[in-house]
Amino acid sequence: MSDLPNKARVVIIGGGVIGCSVAYHLTKLGWKDVVLLERKQLTSGTTWHAAGLIAQLRATANMTKLAKYSQELYGALEEETGVATGFKRCGSITVALTEERKEEIFRQAAMARAFGVEVEEISPEEVKTRYEHLNVGDVTAGVWLPKDGQGDPANIALALAKGARQRGALVKERIKVTGIAKDGRRVTGVDWVSDDGQSQGHIEADMVVNCAGMWGHEVGRMAGVNVPLHACEHFYIVTEGITGLTQMPVLRVPDECAYYKEDAGKILIGAFEPNAKPWAMNGIPDTFEFDQLPEDFDHFEPILEAACNRMPMLAEAGIHTFFNGPESFTPDDAYHLGLAPEMDNVWVAAGFNSIGIQSAGGAGMALAQWMEDGQKPFDLGDVDISRMQPFQGNKHYLFERSKETLGLLYADHFPYRQKATARGVRRTPFHHHLLEQGAVMGEIGGWERANWFADEGQEREYQYSWKRQNWFENSAAEHRAVRENVGMYDMSSFGKIRVEGPDAEIFLNYICGANLSVPAGKIVYTQFLNTRGGIEADVTVTRLSETAYLVVTPAVTRLADQTWMMRHVGDHQVVITDVTAGEGVLAVMGPNARKLLQKVSPNDFSNAVNPFGTAQEIELGMGLARVHRVTYVGELGWEIYVGADMAGHAFETLHEAGQDMGLKLCGMHMMDSCRIEKGFRHFGHDITCEDNVIDAGLGFAVKTDKADFIGRTAVLERKEVGPKNRMLQFKLTDAEPLLFHNEPIIRDGEYVGYLSSGNYGHTLGAAIGMGYVPCEGESAADVLGATYEIDVCGVKVKAEASLKSMYDPKSERVKV
Repeated sequence: MSDLPNKARVVIIGGGVIGCSVAYHLTKLGWKDVVLLERKQLTSGTTWHAAGLIAQLRATANMTKLAKYSQELYGALEEETGVATGFKRCGSITVALTEERKEEIFRQAAMARAFGVEVEEISPEEVKTRYEHLNVGDVTAGVWLPKDGQGDPANIALALAKGARQRGALVKERIKVTGIAKDGRRVTGVDWVSDDGQSQGHIEADMVVNCAGMWGHEVGRMAGVNVPLHACEHFYIVTEGITGLTQMPVLRVPDECAYYKEDAGKILIGAFEPNAKPWAMNGIPDTFEFDQLPEDFDHFEPILEAACNRMPMLAEAGIHTFFNGPESFTPDDAYHLGLAPEMDNVWVAAGFNSIGIQSAGGAGMALAQWMEDGQKPFDLGDVDISRMQPFQGNKHYLFERSKETLGLLYADHFPYRQKATARGVRRTPFHHHLLEQGAVMGEIGGWERANWFADEGQEREYQYSWKRQNWFENSAAEHRAVRENVGMYDMSSFGKIRVEGPDAEIFLNYICGANLSVPAGKIVYTQFLNTRGGIEADVTVTRLSETAYLVVTPAVTRLADQTWMMRHVGDHQVVITDVTAGEGVLAVMGPNARKLLQKVSPNDFSNAVNPFGTAQEIELGMGLARVHRVTYVGELGWEIYVGADMAGHAFETLHEAGQDMGLKLCGMHMMDSCRIEKGFRHFGHDITCEDNVIDAGLGFAVKTDKADFIGRTAVLERKEVGPKNRMLQFKLTDAEPLLFHNEPIIRDGEYVGYLSSGNYGHTLGAAIGMGYVPCEGESAADVLGATYEIDVCGVKVKAEASLKSMYDPKSERVKV
């Protein structure tokens, strides 16, 4: 094996379609010394038995951009490499069998238009015209995407590998990586052994990319990084040849958990069944190569029975192949991409949840660009590996969660849908108190959070729908309590990161847009910016002392935000510590919030002593706490930080004191509906790494007159030329329709964007959305002078637009 180098710029581990795509795109950017190592043969893990469906539309604009890139790439790959990819744009049809599914696919169609994907809503009769073999008796509607297609998975991967080789990459089969050497937060190289055991060696590497598919979790552990995924059994059958069968569109019938693909006069029927079968709990056999798993016809039979009714000709067709092969699934059904938070030169592209072929081209392109530039090419928050929490690498957790995630691919994607498996892992100090009071829990990042409170006698569960769900009026009552009286809710899951040391002030002034040279007790709202002025984090920072600050972040971005800080420490003398679990946090919000706090504490909560944006230590009941006068709901209020040891006492004291005031316990749905009325941005939806802080309307939170900070030049440039997009708040003029996010924005009759977030504004009396509108060269008056509509499930609904908050635009209520 003397042809393996001793040193490489990058070693890619895994020769499936993802690894081949990363190698292809790195070499396309001019990278040399690219080495790809495959333990057996290229495609021999999952790629070879993939169904090869290639769809463009994904759940967000950027994921759709990547999927569209994939199909465009595959269309040109054969000409470039001479390898037949089998790529055909045969179109795809998704059919609905219920009214709820019809609304889902029509909302997806509206979203597709906003994302620039060609799409058409079609009637059952039009479905029959395009797919004559289908029984459409109970079909309610369909959606047609003419540019979707299918391809040969293995040949697509081999074409990408050939393209990489043609530009100098070394692609070696039958070389297994057995170890990864590390030095601090960097890997230094990989150990390898040949498949026959005759050769072994070490390659020094500047970077390593984990593209190991269902082995990704194990390879991640070698590198000291967390890659949560688990293999599940995935079933399909291929019929015998059917006389007269010609090329058909790809067909999806999600209500029957099935997809259909015509291939060489045969039909392939695959399933994403609700209760999946996790596989290889004790590890994947070392000999695994192009292997099939044992047949389980009983498991697949209900799918096949429904398929024979849906496509009657299948009842007469013989079965040529019954196939069962493993695919890897992640805890949230989104793949893992990006720079691993635990290390500074380990990259990940794995866990593709049965959509690896349609994702591989775009994912490889995006990761290669990220590696080239040292920053994301655009927002990849949906799939960024740093969204995963450390505990999610737990094998028992992954086993339980993976039973559900395979089936969720074709489940109804209702708004607010909660995962049912692997729950109860992370609980706040108030968990049992909230359950005793009727809390209905949701989960995010493993945290159990009260989303709404059931009334006495009401079932404590979600009844999902695209219309008003069963908790709508409960949340409305909680919303009114916060607006009109006083409400209390648990914010303990929000990340808390302590930054301390002699250079804490200088360091935070470098990574934050705002000025952190403030007195102890002052709270500062700010962002971490990248060099383009995009928003990497949206936080509040409280100065606790001369040398210590507390950074508060959204629950799921705590790891990402802490990693961002650690990667920018440089020579600053600071210590950065996650203290999230150390304190419980209760938010007390509403016009009577001060009155409630005065009942439980001798401290002074007046504007003179504790104005908006300041914190103070207080006595609470018989214990101690720290109160931060800030709000995410747009009302007078305090966030009460109390040590986990005294959290139960604090809750009981506040709850009891509030009984004669009408204190209402509230959930996260209330917080979101209140914040959207106030126009407060939500990180990951309204603001991301590709949204310039000026365009986002957050220029007030950036102080360019202080010492240099990351992104300062980009902020000054955008201030000079003016925003290219403006974040607007929209209110529907019809009180009935609901908004969630991704609904298209129509300006003067033309599609110009989509809503980044949406909810119901119970005080404003209609659904509220937020979203960006292109405005280069236009004044604010020009933007507001236009006529706006929002496309809700194919219906254009008139909307009022505003740059300022429609609720309390001068923020007078928070400062009383």
